[in-house]
Amino acid sequence: MASESDAPIDLLWTEYGRVFADFDDLTLARWLAQTLGQLAGKSWRLSHPLVGAYRLAAQAGHSRQIWLKRIVTVPAPYGESPCCRAPLLPLLTRDVVESGLICQHCNETLVPFDEIAAEVRGDLESWSREYEPIHAVAHLDDRQRRRMGGSYDAAFETAAQQAELLLVRAGRDLAPHLLHVHAAVIWEDQDECLEVRPEDVRIS
Repeated sequence: MASESDAPIDLLWTEYGRVFADFDDLTLARWLAQTLGQLAGKSWRLSHPLVGAYRLAAQAGHSRQIWLKRIVTVPAPYGESPCCRAPLLPLLTRDVVESGLICQHCNETLVPFDEIAAEVRGDLESWSREYEPIHAVAHLDDRQRRRMGGSYDAAFETAAQQAELLLVRAGRDLAPHLLHVHAAVIWEDQDECLEVRPEDVRIS
C-alpha cells in the first residue's frame, strides 16, 4: 500500500491516502470505527476497495495514534491488538507460518503463528508449506532457469495456476475459519511475483 517507495503504484496509493491526512482526529476515528462495523463478520479480499480505503485510513490513524486517544468507541466484536492497541484486524498471507497474522494498522505481527487457534493452525501450515515451493518458482535465479532448459516458462505458468487454486482455498476455506476467533479477516488474493491478479482468483 502506501510507502516511501518511488514506484508508480506506491506513489498512487500515497496520493489516495492524502484524503485521510486532511481529516481531523475525531473525523478519522469515526470513519475508522464506522468502517470496522461494516467489515465485521466477514472475510475480505485484500484487493477489495473498502479494505484498500480502510488500510490507508488505518495507516494515517496509526501515525497519529488515533486509537490510543480513545476518542471513539471501538465496535464491540473487535478486541485490542497487542502490537499497537488498535482494533484487532488480521491479514492472512502465504507467509503465515513465518510471519503469523499481520496487523492492518501497524503492519507488525498481530498473532504469531503458534498462537493461532489450534483448530485452524494445522490447515494453515499445510496450505503455507504447499504454497512455498510454488511461489519459489518465480524467484529462481538465471542458473536455475538455464538448468531447466526451455521449460521455465511452462513451469512458471503451471506455478501461477497452482497459486490461483491455493489463493482460492485461502479465501473460501481458511479465512472464514478464522472468523470463529476474529471479528473480521482479510486475506491476500494475489501473487505479484507469479503475476496472479485478484481477478484471477475466483471464489465462485
